[in-house]
Amino acid sequence: MTRLIVWRHGNTDWNAADRVQGQTDVPLNDLGREQAVAAAPLLAALRPDAIVASDLSRAADTAAALAALTGLPVRADARLRERHFGRWQGLARTEAAERYPDEYARWRAGDPDPGADIESLDDLGKRVGTALQDAADAVPGGTVVVATHGGGARQGCGHLLGWDHGVLRSIGPLQNCHWTELRHNDARGWHLRAHNVGLITRAAPAEVV
Repeated sequence: MTRLIVWRHGNTDWNAADRVQGQTDVPLNDLGREQAVAAAPLLAALRPDAIVASDLSRAADTAAALAALTGLPVRADARLRERHFGRWQGLARTEAAERYPDEYARWRAGDPDPGADIESLDDLGKRVGTALQDAADAVPGGTVVVATHGGGARQGCGHLLGWDHGVLRSIGPLQNCHWTELRHNDARGWHLRAHNVGLITRAAPAEVV
C-alpha cells in the first residue's frame, strides 16, 4: 500500500494579512517556521521514503524542516505550486472583492472558472493531481510527504479520489502545516485516510490562498 501525505506549508505574513498569494513566492514568517519545526517530528515518525515540494519557498522551506530530521533530499516540482490567481495575486481579499465584484461572487459561489485570469479548478486539479501521482509512483508501496499549498492540495487530492467540485467544497480547508493522508492499493485505488491532521499551534487563518 502506498501512502501519500499532502502537507500544507506553514504560515506567511500574507496568510496573516488575508492577502491573495497564489503563485507569488511569499516566504514563511516566524510562526510558519515554528509550525514546520513542530510538525516535522510527527511526519518523521511516519518514516517517509521521499519528500517532494512545490518550488515556492514557503513550501520548500516547510519541507526542509522534515528533511533536516530524516536526512532525505527534497525534490522540487513546480506542478505543486498553488493555484494561479491571475489579477488577484497580491491583493487583500477585500480589495479583490471591491475591484472584481462579479468574479469574486462567482468564486465565493464555487464557480470552477470565475474569470480574472484565475486558473480553473479543473486545470489546478489535473496539474497537482498528476504531480501527486508521479510522486507516489516513484516509491510504490512507500510513504511520500508532499509539501504544497492549501488550494492545490484540495484539488490535487480530489483529482486522485475522483471527487467533483461539489464534494470538495464540503471538505474543510487545510490549516497551515496540517496534512491530508491518502492511501492506495490495487483493490480500492486511492482513498482518504485522514484530513487536517497536525498540531494545534498559535491561531492563524485557515484559508488564505
